[in-house]
Amino acid sequence: MKALLLNLRLNSLYSINLPYTWQSALTYPILPPSAIIGLLANALQRYKNDQPPNRYLEEIEEQVEWVGSRLLSPCITRSYIMSAITKWKARLGDKFTNALGRQFSYTRNIQIVSIFKNLPDSLIDAVISVPLTAGDSESAISMEEMPVLKKVSRYKIIETQEIRTMFPLKFENKILSGEGKLYLMHEKCFKKEGKYFPLKTYLCPLKERKGIIYPTEITVSCNREDIIYKIEGVGFIIK
Repeated sequence: MKALLLNLRLNSLYSINLPYTWQSALTYPILPPSAIIGLLANALQRYKNDQPPNRYLEEIEEQVEWVGSRLLSPCITRSYIMSAITKWKARLGDKFTNALGRQFSYTRNIQIVSIFKNLPDSLIDAVISVPLTAGDSESAISMEEMPVLKKVSRYKIIETQEIRTMFPLKFENKILSGEGKLYLMHEKCFKKEGKYFPLKTYLCPLKERKGIIYPTEITVSCNREDIIYKIEGVGFIIK
Protein backbone atom coordinates (compact mmCIF):
# COMPACT_ATOMS: atom_id res chain seq x y z
CA MET A 1 0.00 0.00 0.00
CA LYS A 2 0.99 3.59 -0.61
CA ALA A 3 -0.05 6.84 1.05
CA LEU A 4 -0.62 9.94 -1.06
CA LEU A 5 0.20 13.17 0.81
CA LEU A 6 -1.20 16.49 -0.35
CA ASN A 7 -0.11 19.65 1.43
CA LEU A 8 -2.74 22.19 0.44
CA ARG A 9 -3.00 25.94 0.79
CA LEU A 10 -6.48 27.38 1.36
CA ASN A 11 -6.83 30.55 -0.68
CA SER A 12 -10.12 31.71 0.79
CA LEU A 13 -12.76 30.98 3.42
CA TYR A 14 -14.23 27.49 3.19
CA SER A 15 -17.41 25.89 4.46
CA ILE A 16 -17.82 22.10 4.52
CA ASN A 17 -21.26 21.61 5.97
CA LEU A 18 -21.94 19.21 8.80
CA PRO A 19 -24.86 16.94 7.85
CA TYR A 20 -28.31 18.02 9.06
CA THR A 21 -27.25 21.59 9.89
CA TRP A 22 -28.68 23.30 6.79
CA GLN A 23 -30.57 26.01 8.68
CA SER A 24 -27.49 26.91 10.70
CA ALA A 25 -24.87 25.36 8.34
CA LEU A 26 -22.04 24.47 10.71
CA THR A 27 -18.67 23.66 9.16
CA TYR A 28 -15.83 21.22 9.72
CA PRO A 29 -12.43 22.85 10.36
CA ILE A 30 -10.78 19.97 8.46
CA LEU A 31 -11.89 17.87 5.50
CA PRO A 32 -13.92 14.79 6.52
CA PRO A 33 -13.33 11.48 4.67
CA SER A 34 -16.26 11.97 2.28
CA ALA A 35 -14.99 15.43 1.24
CA ILE A 36 -11.51 14.04 0.54
CA ILE A 37 -12.89 11.17 -1.56
CA GLY A 38 -15.09 13.63 -3.45
CA LEU A 39 -12.14 15.98 -4.04
CA LEU A 40 -9.97 13.18 -5.46
CA ALA A 41 -12.78 11.74 -7.60
CA ASN A 42 -13.68 15.17 -8.96
CA ALA A 43 -10.04 15.84 -9.90
CA LEU A 44 -9.78 12.48 -11.69
CA GLN A 45 -13.04 12.98 -13.59
CA ARG A 46 -12.16 16.49 -14.73
CA TYR A 47 -8.68 15.37 -15.78
CA LYS A 48 -9.72 12.27 -17.77
CA ASN A 49 -13.23 13.39 -18.76
CA ASP A 50 -14.14 10.07 -20.36
CA GLN A 51 -16.60 8.58 -17.87
CA PRO A 52 -19.48 9.82 -15.68
CA PRO A 53 -18.50 11.33 -12.27
CA ASN A 54 -19.99 8.42 -10.29
CA ARG A 55 -17.66 5.97 -12.01
CA TYR A 56 -14.63 7.82 -10.66
CA LEU A 57 -16.24 8.02 -7.23
CA GLU A 58 -16.61 4.24 -7.30
CA GLU A 59 -13.00 3.82 -8.42
CA ILE A 60 -11.62 5.95 -5.59
CA GLU A 61 -13.77 4.30 -2.93
CA GLU A 62 -12.84 0.80 -4.13
CA GLN A 63 -9.12 1.54 -3.74
CA VAL A 64 -9.15 3.70 -0.60
CA GLU A 65 -8.09 1.97 2.61
CA TRP A 66 -8.19 5.12 4.77
CA VAL A 67 -8.41 8.88 4.23
CA GLY A 68 -8.01 11.75 6.66
CA SER A 69 -6.78 15.31 7.06
CA ARG A 70 -5.17 17.52 9.67
CA LEU A 71 -4.47 21.18 10.20
CA LEU A 72 -0.92 22.35 9.55
CA SER A 73 -1.67 25.87 10.80
CA PRO A 74 -4.15 27.50 13.22
CA CYS A 75 -7.77 27.81 12.11
CA ILE A 76 -10.53 30.31 12.87
CA THR A 77 -14.26 29.69 12.47
CA ARG A 78 -16.89 32.43 12.31
CA SER A 79 -20.64 32.56 11.68
CA TYR A 80 -22.26 34.91 9.19
CA ILE A 81 -25.81 35.65 8.05
CA MET A 82 -26.31 34.69 4.42
CA SER A 83 -29.15 35.59 2.08
CA ALA A 84 -30.66 32.60 0.26
CA ILE A 85 -33.11 32.85 -2.64
CA THR A 86 -36.32 30.99 -1.80
CA LYS A 87 -38.47 31.95 -4.81
CA TRP A 88 -37.61 32.57 -8.45
CA LYS A 89 -41.08 33.81 -9.35
CA ALA A 90 -43.39 35.74 -7.02
CA ARG A 91 -45.87 38.59 -6.93
CA LEU A 92 -44.88 42.13 -6.09
CA GLY A 93 -44.50 42.42 -2.33
CA ASP A 94 -43.64 38.76 -1.77
CA LYS A 95 -40.41 37.77 -0.04
CA PHE A 96 -37.76 36.40 -2.40
CA THR A 97 -34.95 35.64 0.05
CA ASN A 98 -34.41 34.21 3.49
CA ALA A 99 -31.66 34.94 6.01
CA LEU A 100 -29.71 31.83 7.07
CA GLY A 101 -26.74 31.44 9.40
CA ARG A 102 -23.62 29.76 8.02
CA GLN A 103 -20.17 29.05 9.43
CA PHE A 104 -16.95 29.60 7.53
CA SER A 105 -13.43 28.55 8.47
CA TYR A 106 -10.02 29.73 7.38
CA THR A 107 -6.58 28.23 7.81
CA ARG A 108 -3.49 28.54 5.70
CA ASN A 109 -2.51 24.88 5.30
CA ILE A 110 -4.20 21.48 5.53
CA GLN A 111 -2.59 18.09 4.90
CA ILE A 112 -4.60 15.33 3.25
CA VAL A 113 -3.45 11.71 3.57
CA SER A 114 -5.00 8.93 1.49
CA ILE A 115 -3.91 5.31 1.92
CA PHE A 116 -4.59 3.29 -1.24
CA LYS A 117 -4.63 -0.44 -1.83
CA ASN A 118 -3.77 0.43 -5.44
CA LEU A 119 -3.22 4.01 -6.53
CA PRO A 120 -5.71 4.94 -9.30
CA ASP A 121 -4.08 5.62 -12.64
CA SER A 122 -3.31 9.31 -13.35
CA LEU A 123 -4.48 10.48 -9.90
CA ILE A 124 -1.26 12.38 -9.14
CA ASP A 125 -1.37 14.09 -12.55
CA ALA A 126 -5.02 14.96 -11.91
CA VAL A 127 -4.51 16.70 -8.56
CA ILE A 128 -1.61 18.68 -10.05
CA SER A 129 -3.47 19.74 -13.20
CA VAL A 130 -7.06 20.33 -12.09
CA PRO A 131 -8.29 23.23 -9.90
CA LEU A 132 -9.18 21.90 -6.43
CA THR A 133 -11.79 23.23 -4.01
CA ALA A 134 -12.79 22.67 -0.37
CA GLY A 135 -16.53 22.31 -0.02
CA ASP A 136 -17.83 25.12 -2.25
CA SER A 137 -16.61 25.74 -5.78
CA GLU A 138 -15.63 29.24 -4.61
CA SER A 139 -13.22 27.86 -1.96
CA ALA A 140 -10.12 27.47 -4.09
CA ILE A 141 -7.17 25.31 -3.04
CA SER A 142 -3.64 25.43 -4.41
CA MET A 143 -0.84 22.91 -3.99
CA GLU A 144 1.73 24.10 -1.45
CA GLU A 145 4.17 21.52 -2.84
CA MET A 146 4.15 18.54 -5.16
CA PRO A 147 2.21 15.42 -4.07
CA VAL A 148 4.30 12.80 -2.29
CA LEU A 149 3.92 9.02 -2.16
CA LYS A 150 4.93 7.41 1.14
CA LYS A 151 5.44 3.80 2.17
CA VAL A 152 2.76 2.36 4.46
CA SER A 153 3.24 -0.61 6.77
CA ARG A 154 0.84 -2.41 9.06
CA TYR A 155 1.98 -1.82 12.65
CA LYS A 156 1.59 -4.92 14.79
CA ILE A 157 0.95 -4.72 18.52
CA ILE A 158 1.60 -7.78 20.67
CA GLU A 159 0.54 -6.28 23.97
CA THR A 160 -1.35 -3.11 24.87
CA GLN A 161 0.61 -0.08 23.67
CA GLU A 162 0.29 3.70 23.70
CA ILE A 163 0.07 5.18 20.20
CA ARG A 164 0.17 8.90 19.38
CA THR A 165 -1.65 10.23 16.32
CA MET A 166 -2.26 13.62 14.72
CA PHE A 167 -5.15 12.39 12.56
CA PRO A 168 -8.86 11.80 13.26
CA LEU A 169 -9.84 8.44 14.71
CA LYS A 170 -13.12 6.76 15.55
CA PHE A 171 -14.30 7.54 19.05
CA GLU A 172 -14.01 3.94 20.19
CA ASN A 173 -10.45 3.74 21.49
CA LYS A 174 -9.32 4.42 25.03
CA ILE A 175 -8.03 7.99 25.08
CA LEU A 176 -5.10 8.45 27.47
CA SER A 177 -4.15 12.09 26.90
CA GLY A 178 -4.57 15.01 24.54
CA GLU A 179 -7.42 17.21 23.40
CA GLY A 180 -9.89 16.77 20.62
CA LYS A 181 -13.19 17.78 19.07
CA LEU A 182 -15.95 15.30 18.27
CA TYR A 183 -17.57 15.39 14.83
CA LEU A 184 -20.03 13.12 13.04
CA MET A 185 -18.55 12.27 9.65
CA HIS A 186 -19.46 10.33 6.53
CA GLU A 187 -16.81 7.79 5.64
CA LYS A 188 -17.97 7.36 2.05
CA CYS A 189 -19.74 9.28 -0.70
CA PHE A 190 -21.12 6.78 -3.16
CA LYS A 191 -21.63 3.40 -1.55
CA LYS A 192 -24.45 3.25 0.94
CA GLU A 193 -25.44 0.75 3.60
CA GLY A 194 -29.10 0.09 2.95
CA LYS A 195 -30.97 3.35 2.39
CA TYR A 196 -28.75 5.51 4.55
CA PHE A 197 -25.32 7.13 4.66
CA PRO A 198 -24.16 6.11 8.15
CA LEU A 199 -22.47 8.82 10.22
CA LYS A 200 -19.55 7.79 12.43
CA THR A 201 -18.26 9.67 15.48
CA TYR A 202 -14.68 10.82 14.97
CA LEU A 203 -12.34 12.41 17.49
CA CYS A 204 -10.17 15.02 15.76
CA PRO A 205 -6.90 16.10 17.45
CA LEU A 206 -7.79 19.78 17.78
CA LYS A 207 -7.61 22.23 20.66
CA GLU A 208 -9.32 25.61 20.90
CA ARG A 209 -7.83 28.62 22.65
CA LYS A 210 -9.57 32.02 22.62
CA GLY A 211 -11.56 31.15 19.52
CA ILE A 212 -8.58 29.80 17.56
CA ILE A 213 -8.31 26.10 16.72
CA TYR A 214 -4.84 24.52 16.79
CA PRO A 215 -3.61 21.08 15.63
CA THR A 216 -2.44 18.75 18.38
CA GLU A 217 -1.81 15.06 19.16
CA ILE A 218 -3.85 12.39 20.95
CA THR A 219 -2.41 9.41 22.82
CA VAL A 220 -4.52 6.26 22.60
CA SER A 221 -4.27 2.86 24.28
CA CYS A 222 -4.27 0.24 21.49
CA ASN A 223 -4.25 -3.55 21.50
CA ARG A 224 -3.74 -6.32 18.96
CA GLU A 225 -7.29 -5.98 17.60
CA ASP A 226 -6.71 -2.38 16.46
CA ILE A 227 -5.76 -1.71 12.84
CA ILE A 228 -2.79 0.66 12.86
CA TYR A 229 -0.72 1.90 9.94
CA LYS A 230 2.65 3.60 10.09
CA ILE A 231 3.34 6.08 7.30
CA GLU A 232 6.96 6.88 6.55
CA GLY A 233 7.79 10.38 7.75
CA VAL A 234 4.24 11.07 8.92
CA GLY A 235 3.41 8.85 11.89
CA PHE A 236 0.60 6.57 12.98
CA ILE A 237 -2.90 6.19 11.59
CA ILE A 238 -5.46 4.37 13.77
CA LYS A 239 -8.14 2.87 11.56
